[in-house]
Amino acid sequence: MEWLNEPASWDRSADRLTVEADGETDFWRVTKHDFVADDGHFFHRDVAGDFTATVEVAGEYDTLYDQAGLMVREDAETWLKCGVEYVDGVQQAGAVVTRGVSDWSKSPLDDDPESVWLRVERAGSTVEVSLSRDGDAYTMIRQATLSDADRLRVGPMAAAPTGEGFRSTFEGFTVETG
Repeated sequence: MEWLNEPASWDRSADRLTVEADGETDFWRVTKHDFVADDGHFFHRDVAGDFTATVEVAGEYDTLYDQAGLMVREDAETWLKCGVEYVDGVQQAGAVVTRGVSDWSKSPLDDDPESVWLRVERAGSTVEVSLSRDGDAYTMIRQATLSDADRLRVGPMAAAPTGEGFRSTFEGFTVETG
C-alpha cells in the first residue's frame, strides 16, 4: 500500500492504521464552495475489477468537517469518499461522489458511536456504500455510478479541512476481489 498525500504522523502495525490528519486538508471539487482540494490523506492499494472493501473506523472528531473513512479513486476528478464527518457538533455518516464536481450526502449518527464499519462494493461502474454499527449488519447509505476503469485505488482516507488535525484509527481493512 502507498500514500497519496502522506500525513506528517502515522503508524501501521498488524491490521491497524493510525493517522494524525494534517490540518487544512480535504478532498473536494467545486460544488457550492467553488474550490478544489486534493490534499487529504489516502492510504491505498490498486485493485482490478469488482471488489468489496471493508474497514472499522474510529476518530477523535472535534472540529467542523473532521473526516475519516474509505476512498475509491480513479484520479483527481473521479472518486468516492465515505465514512464519518463531523458536522453541526455531531458525527455524520456521509458519502461524496465526485465525477468532475463533488456531491455530498450525510445523515446524523446522533449517538456519536465510538467506531463504525464501512463497506464499499464495486460492481462494474457502480459503487455501493454501506455502514454498520457492529461489523455484521450493514445498511446501504449510498449507491452511485463512479467509473468503468479497469483498475481503481481503494483504502483508508482522513482529512481535517478546517481544524489543526485529528487522530483516526482504521482496523481490519480488507479487500476481496471477484
